[in-house]
Amino acid sequence: MAVERTYVMLKPDALQRGIAGQIIARIERRGYRIATMKTMQLDEAILREHYAHIADQPYFPATVEYMTSGPVVAMVVEGEQAIQGVRQLMGPTAFEKAVPGTIRGDYAASTTRNLIHGSDSPGAARQEILRFFGPEGLA
Repeated sequence: MAVERTYVMLKPDALQRGIAGQIIARIERRGYRIATMKTMQLDEAILREHYAHIADQPYFPATVEYMTSGPVVAMVVEGEQAIQGVRQLMGPTAFEKAVPGTIRGDYAASTTRNLIHGSDSPGAARQEILRFFGPEGLA
């Protein structure tokens, strides 16, 4: 088993609903360590970079509006197979497919307001950690 680092972001609805602490506790109870964490307000420029794969979609402006509606919590999470493990803990993006016991299955109100983001691969984790934490996040 390999110790990995992954990027996790609690989206504005997690903070607005006051459940960020519960979500972080679930990540830690699963055995992962929060290597670094910060609260930040995102702007359209960083969202265009982060969501480049959907920036040309008609729903992108709504995504920007949602993601700039309040602060997010950005984290570097580490542990054995952290990328896959955190994604399992999160549940599927489509909240109606997320089973109880997952973060989205227990807390998400919609697919667009789905509380949490986690890197989906080692390459994405590296890129996202660099984007939000710089090289220090990889150490």
